[in-house]
Amino acid sequence: MASTLFRYDDGAVPNILALGHMAAGYLAGVGLLVAQAWWLNALGVLLLAHALTYSAYFLHEFAHGAIFKSNAANQRGGTVMSWINGSCYAPFADLRRKHMRHHIDRADVITFDYKRFLREAPAWVRALVLALEWAYIPAVEFIMRAYVMLLPFIAPERAAGRRRILAVLAVRLAFFAALAWVSPKAVLLYFVAYLLFVTVLRFADAYQHTYDAFAVLTGGSIPNDKVRDHDYEQHNTYSNLVSLGHPWLNLLLLNFSYHNAHHEKPTVPWYRLPTLHRELYADDGTQVLPMAGLLRGFHRHRVQRVLSDDYGVVTTGADKAQDFYGAVGVSFLTAV
Repeated sequence: MASTLFRYDDGAVPNILALGHMAAGYLAGVGLLVAQAWWLNALGVLLLAHALTYSAYFLHEFAHGAIFKSNAANQRGGTVMSWINGSCYAPFADLRRKHMRHHIDRADVITFDYKRFLREAPAWVRALVLALEWAYIPAVEFIMRAYVMLLPFIAPERAAGRRRILAVLAVRLAFFAALAWVSPKAVLLYFVAYLLFVTVLRFADAYQHTYDAFAVLTGGSIPNDKVRDHDYEQHNTYSNLVSLGHPWLNLLLLNFSYHNAHHEKPTVPWYRLPTLHRELYADDGTQVLPMAGLLRGFHRHRVQRVLSDDYGVVTTGADKAQDFYGAVGVSFLTAV
C-alpha cells in the first residue's frame, strides 16, 4: 500500500513518522492550551508552534510533488496542511503557482507591493507597522495574509472567490469560537503559538536568498535586465542551517534550511536533502549561513528590512552576513 502511495520507495517511514509527529503535536498542543498549569500551557504553545511549522514545510513538500506519487494526492495533502496553518484562504493551487514562480523566475515575485502600500499610507499606519515590527510582531506578514482575504472583494476579476473566502472564514471562526467556549485563555495562547510559528518561518525565509524582488501583476513578467540562470540562482541562495555540528537539529525545520540543495533538485524530498547537500557541496561553506550567526542581524535590522529597497549583501569573512538585512513578506503561505 505505502509503495503505491508515496513517490519514493524510501518515503513511507520518514513521511508517516513526520506527519504523525505533526498531527500528534497539533492535537496535544491544542489540548494543553486548556490545561490549568502554566507549564503545560507553555509546553502546548511550543508543541502547537512546531506542528504549525511542520504543516507549512509539508505544504511546501506537497507543492513540489515530493511526497505522493499522484498530483491529486499531493494537492489533497497540501490542502489539509493549509487548513492546519491558516493559509487556506487561498486555494492550494494558487499557493503552488506562486511558489513555482519563485523557482522558475529565480526571483521573489509578489502581487501586492506592501512597501509601496506603507510608503503611501498615512504616517500613523506606517509608524504603527514599524513599531510592531520593532516589537517583534510580524505585522507585514499579517498584512500579506489580510490582502489574500480582501483581494476577491477589491479586485473585480477575483469576485468568484468571495464565497470561498466567506466559507473558510466561517469555519475558522467556528473553530476558535468553540475553543473560546472551552477556554478563552486557549484562544490567546493559540495566537501566541501562531505568532511564534510565523516568526520562525519569516526568520528562515529572510536569509535564504539575495534575489531581486518584484511586485508584478498576476501572470506578469519580471524585468529582463540580467541573466538569472543556474549560476545566479546558486550564488544568490543560502543554506541557513540550524546547526552544522548537529545536523539532526535541522529536522526542526524539516530540513528546509538545506536550501541550496533544494534549489538544485526541487523534487528531492526533505529527508534526502542532508545527503544531497554533502554530495553537492562537501566542505564548501561559501553559501552556508548558520542560523546562530544570523540572530544578531535579525534583531538589528528588524525595522530597516521592512522598507529597504533590497535584502542587503553577503560578504566574506567570519561575519559575512552582518549587512544581510533579509527579506520580508515572501512567505510561500501567501498567494500574492
